[in-house]
Amino acid sequence: MSTIEATDIADVAAVVLSWDDLDPYVTHPPTRRRLTGPGVPLESDLLSFAALSRDGLRTVADSTGDPDRLAEELRDRLVIGGLRGADGTEAESLLLDGATGELSTTYFLPDRPDLMDAHPLAPSLEALLRFAALTEELAALRGRFAGYASRRGPEAVTEASRRLLAVFEAGTDGEVPPYWRMAALIRPLALVAGPGTRSGLALDLPVRLLDEEFGAGGIVRFEDVDFPAALAHEPTRRFLREVGLPEDGFWFTLDTDVPLPTLTEHHADETEDLLAALPPSAGRLIRLGHLLEDTSLVVDGATGAVLAWSEPDLTLRPLNADVSTLAFTFWLIHREKALDAEHGLTDAYEQLADTLTATLAALDPVATTRDDDADRYWPHMFADQAGGGLYP
Repeated sequence: MSTIEATDIADVAAVVLSWDDLDPYVTHPPTRRRLTGPGVPLESDLLSFAALSRDGLRTVADSTGDPDRLAEELRDRLVIGGLRGADGTEAESLLLDGATGELSTTYFLPDRPDLMDAHPLAPSLEALLRFAALTEELAALRGRFAGYASRRGPEAVTEASRRLLAVFEAGTDGEVPPYWRMAALIRPLALVAGPGTRSGLALDLPVRLLDEEFGAGGIVRFEDVDFPAALAHEPTRRFLREVGLPEDGFWFTLDTDVPLPTLTEHHADETEDLLAALPPSAGRLIRLGHLLEDTSLVVDGATGAVLAWSEPDLTLRPLNADVSTLAFTFWLIHREKALDAEHGLTDAYEQLADTLTATLAALDPVATTRDDDADRYWPHMFADQAGGGLYP
């Protein structure tokens, strides 16, 4: 059986196997050396080897109830852990080829093992751990990316992306698996904006960031005459005047034909039953536009918080921390669409949705943290592959 012990390389618990544990499953010499010492980390931000610690080495065939329906190439691969999603849970199972040392991932489908397939992840355990450590350093702005804590903007995004991609390409002979390619292209996008010191909001966006992404004609900037008296939050008023928001995007549309109404004013002509069902704060919620049909995009005029009001569900839920992170979300989605058109990121759709959620969470946890067991709007939309989701 496996044992857990502290490694000398890092202050983390490690899973270390004995030589007997590896037989007859693992014959690849470098992999055998790695697993018997120093081992692999029990948990990290991106990876979990808890299955290896808990169950030891087991094949995919041993892990499914109907192994005869598995593809031949999957049966003897070893289940050693999983990729962790943005919410910290294991999103995909991590597979090891004991003969070659190559790593791949799969989704277990208990009812349809014939539909399971493997997706390349890394040529070796050494490469996998190196790639994961570098990506985690970027997310935490430590180690080799510590200097980016004070460097934000498009140039920082480009440089960090190149650094990540160079390591991934060198470690895979240029054949970078989709998971790491999107890590190099999407995760550095969180470096485009820094903490809000000038704006009084969560983020300070680079000047003209939205204009350059959507075109100057695609950005709506409001005037004081457009604001109702209920919009008292001055940083929000200033942002809407000076920076503005995209008029139209993939999942949202701003209202530009009338001065911004409160939610109460917007529904003034509705039935008394609907008016009675509006949230108590409706008089201070300013409607900026709509997301999906019957879902209003509103900002709290007193606090600047951005929320979504669903008419069918009669629910008011947090959407973004404020208009600065709302604008970043719009920019992030637009960038993802452009990158996907060039690199085919949606070929690994579930991984892309999770990477985008993690990138948004880096700057706006409000937009991604579950509330009362209900998914936040943006992660739900990212994951909606059947509805079109992230496709360009």
